[in-house]
Amino acid sequence: MDLDFKQLGVAIRAIAEEKNLPEDSVQEVVEQALAAAYRRDYGEREQEVRVKMNLNTGEVDAYVSKEIVETVTNPAYEISLSEASTRQKNAKLGETIEVHEKVESFGRVAAQTAKQVILQRLREAEREIVMNEYEDKIGTVINASVARVEGNVVRVDLGKAQGIMPRSEQIQGERYYPGQRLKVYLKDVERGFRGPQLIVSRGNREFVEWLFRGEVPEMESGAVEIKAMAREAGIRSKIAVWSNVPGVDPVGTFVGGHGTRVNAVMSEIGEQEKIDIIVFSDNPIEFITNALSPTKVASVTIDQAANKAQVRVPEDQLSIAIGKGGQNVRLASKLTGYELDIAAEAAASSPKPEETQTEAVDTEKPAPANKPAPGRIKRKTELESSLIEAIEEHGE
Repeated sequence: MDLDFKQLGVAIRAIAEEKNLPEDSVQEVVEQALAAAYRRDYGEREQEVRVKMNLNTGEVDAYVSKEIVETVTNPAYEISLSEASTRQKNAKLGETIEVHEKVESFGRVAAQTAKQVILQRLREAEREIVMNEYEDKIGTVINASVARVEGNVVRVDLGKAQGIMPRSEQIQGERYYPGQRLKVYLKDVERGFRGPQLIVSRGNREFVEWLFRGEVPEMESGAVEIKAMAREAGIRSKIAVWSNVPGVDPVGTFVGGHGTRVNAVMSEIGEQEKIDIIVFSDNPIEFITNALSPTKVASVTIDQAANKAQVRVPEDQLSIAIGKGGQNVRLASKLTGYELDIAAEAAASSPKPEETQTEAVDTEKPAPANKPAPGRIKRKTELESSLIEAIEEHGE
């Protein structure tokens, strides 16, 4: 099973065209494989061999590096000065010279080895070229389709390459199935022992920012911008926006007429994820107040040294400020960069007379659990007396 060099030259051109690879890159891969085959059939494993192939004629030439010595002890690595001088006029002792060898054919084992190496190196070269192409797209949103779902990992088809979306980069509660078309954020190209791998995401903050960039043209012109963002994918996002043009409402710009812009983003990430858009402020107190929206904040006390803030809210707003499972205060903390401590506002210091009287009665003699409080009894008695008086007057 000898290797047909001329046929190999034709195959190189076909592979280069089919795989959209540069012809010189494919030729380089083949020549490296042929050099390995030459060492197996005609030389030794540690020899330094360079092979050149003429794609038109199929001729293969090998060039073996040898050291020029006075007396040759190992012909595989050494050449005498006299012989070297016939090949190169200015040859000197201690120098290295390339000795040209014509290659007619390879044995069966060497030919098979060469073919395997060529196929492997071509796959690697193809992958590298594709990855280099996608490296320019890192940090952008691209179209993809789900190839298959493997446990917690989703493999997506990006066109010329495949990417993986780990569990940590998925939207919570989102379901994926083969053939599903979706948009993904190209996060990184990781190079491991299995070769480079494209990492994509739908759960990071940058994905939402890029979706807004596609819906809000004012971001490209610099009229408005996203200053900060906090996201829990599939649940809720908080976005702090800012206008660089006087008179332009940043929140309204991002929401769009009748909510068209924000709704377009939500339709891509899932209607279950709520988006709060608030106005950014350089004043930390104002920024924290905005970030806790829709909560009504009574006061904010900043501790710059500890990077903390004490927030007071009306008692009826406490649960809203904290949010379900602490979600609202957690996202507000991520958005502002401050550790937020939410507490109910202190009760008023001068209560009404009736409230004072009621509290005094309650303190001296607490009402039984199954009876109304004294204050209520008093109000009920007064009401009954008034009714009786009105009936008597009507009877007279």
